[in-house]
Amino acid sequence: MAELPRRKPDPIPAIHPVPEFAVSGARAAVYERTKKGLAVPWMGVVAMAFAHYPRFYDTLWSAMEPITGTKAFEKACRSLRGVAEREAEALEPAPLVSRLISQGYGVEEIDDIRACNEVFSAGNMPYVLMATLARLLLEGNPWRVGGDLCHVTSSIPAMPKPPLMETHHASDDLAALYGELREVLGLPFVNTDYRAFARWPSYFILAWSDLKPRLSETGYAARVECVHKAAIDLAVSLPNASGITPDALRDAATSDASLEEVLSVVRLFQWLLPGLAVNVAFFRSQLRC
Repeated sequence: MAELPRRKPDPIPAIHPVPEFAVSGARAAVYERTKKGLAVPWMGVVAMAFAHYPRFYDTLWSAMEPITGTKAFEKACRSLRGVAEREAEALEPAPLVSRLISQGYGVEEIDDIRACNEVFSAGNMPYVLMATLARLLLEGNPWRVGGDLCHVTSSIPAMPKPPLMETHHASDDLAALYGELREVLGLPFVNTDYRAFARWPSYFILAWSDLKPRLSETGYAARVECVHKAAIDLAVSLPNASGITPDALRDAATSDASLEEVLSVVRLFQWLLPGLAVNVAFFRSQLRC
């Protein structure tokens, strides 16, 4: 396995996500290709932050696009999700369904929350692999050329994009929760996943309240580390169809900004995404029947 310690950048770099509504022309086309290739209904904050560096992102996506839809990529995403869900289960999340029903939630509403969770349980995995490959290459690790490029016979259609509760939509209580999320997670933004779950504020407050105390436990850090290591193993096992080299991606990055700036942003997301994957899996387990 490549040497890639899980390390949070200090200080945390400024990020400049380029939202979907702000792009047009070639940039909008790359965004659509990204969503189609990854079979996701949203541009993750990671991809939009990387897209602030256009040549870097174009080069990275041009290397990833040929392997999306392959059996190898599908298997890697499925394997990584399995690791995240196994590690989350080991944290023994408390079931929430009966508590939600006692608050007045119906079966259909709870199924809607599960469907929302499924979007991110599946869709976060390709983003974890994207950030991991980006860091591997920017830090000079080679990615083996060749490999199995057999494509799956039928791709899974992307699910609808969940509505998001943005900060300017939030009540005072929800805005305070968003502030707590940023403080506890040590991030300057609230991930898309949490803004989607907050569509059901009373549910999300319960779910977060059960997860929050676990984040400071030693066992939690060990679980996230397992996902981090699995992502590295799976990323380097993917076929390098384009033959991209570390120098090629580094050259692209330095045409947009300093290598240190781009690498710091990449390291931020490569650090946070394994934890996000475990958290979403934890929320998923809370909703088991």
